[in-house]
Amino acid sequence: MKNKKYITTSFIVGFTVWLLATILFRIAGQYFFITDSLPIMLILYLGLIPALGLISTRVFKRFNLGQLESLKSAVIMVLPGMLLDTICVKFFTEVFPNMSEGDSKTFGSWLMFAYSIILISALFRRSTYK
Repeated sequence: MKNKKYITTSFIVGFTVWLLATILFRIAGQYFFITDSLPIMLILYLGLIPALGLISTRVFKRFNLGQLESLKSAVIMVLPGMLLDTICVKFFTEVFPNMSEGDSKTFGSWLMFAYSIILISALFRRSTYK
């Protein structure tokens, strides 16, 4: 039976990324999440691809996960953030008082894109073992 430590690690990685990102947005989101600037938003969206792709792929590689296990790992990585971000988006102005309420739609879109990157990185993962 394959080692199931990847499940706990996936959860911890997902929760940690969510927590750090939430703290960053709460403290300084108004300085870098500038929804009126197309170049900045493109950088923020496109920057997610290598950043989250690298994080998720490192977990997959660390535990030598095949595609099915990588998918399970990715789902476990995104679940804490997806669940907690439902509260953050619903109570956007309370959680992120430094950002305008108008930013909430773009923020929600950006979050969905971020979670999609992690899931896609697992979907296209090739098995490293036979």
